Amino acid sequence: MEARAINKYERISPFKAREITRLIQGKSVEEALSLVDVSPRKAARLVGKTLRSAVANAENVEQEQGGEIDSSDLSVKEAVVGEGPTLKRIRPKARGMASRIQKRTSHIRIVVTDES
Repeated sequence: MEARAINKYERISPFKAREITRLIQGKSVEEALSLVDVSPRKAARLVGKTLRSAVANAENVEQEQGGEIDSSDLSVKEAVVGEGPTLKRIRPKARGMASRIQKRTSHIRIVVTDES
């Protein structure tokens, strides 16, 4: 049984968020949550939020099917960060010039499963 959670349009660069998702992919949910809780990065907080949502989705799906699932049985099957739309802004420079600032966004998708 698989369950997933998607967190869209988060204001963090996908390059920074991918560092955290590489750490948790393939690990058990308990181990992934402990890694995310210890890390001081903003991306870890956002990935942790999405991971907890995926675990809650798995528990709800199993409850609807009449079964009971323990979160210790779940593992992170897939943790992917995709690029969202980029906000383009202008930064004034000297001598009447300007440069572009790109404020990147991310879509975080996490899939958890109870299969080994």
